[in-house]
Amino acid sequence: MLAVIGLVIGVVAGILLEPTVPVGLQPYLPIALIAALDALFGAVRAHLDGVFNDRVFVVSFVFNVLIAAFIVFLGDQLGVGTQLSTAVVVVLGIRIFSNAASIRRHIFRA
Repeated sequence: MLAVIGLVIGVVAGILLEPTVPVGLQPYLPIALIAALDALFGAVRAHLDGVFNDRVFVVSFVFNVLIAAFIVFLGDQLGVGTQLSTAVVVVLGIRIFSNAASIRRHIFRA
């Protein structure tokens, strides 16, 4: 419940404060968001499976974001940033949809 409250506070603060992202970090924001969503959907799935662990969630959340950002950074350094960004989005998108399907099966028993 504390995580949900923190999420709501963060979203409201983001809407009210309208923070700006430095130009150098803008390519990493969408990838970091997708990685964070992957961790969030994984946490919901783990909760429904009865195996949720808050430490695993925090580590997964942080490392997903850092690894995804590193892959995009590496791609930028190699001159193939958009291709690696697309690859990260595809891989994490597949994981998100897989977790969403599992969540759907838990909720609707179908």
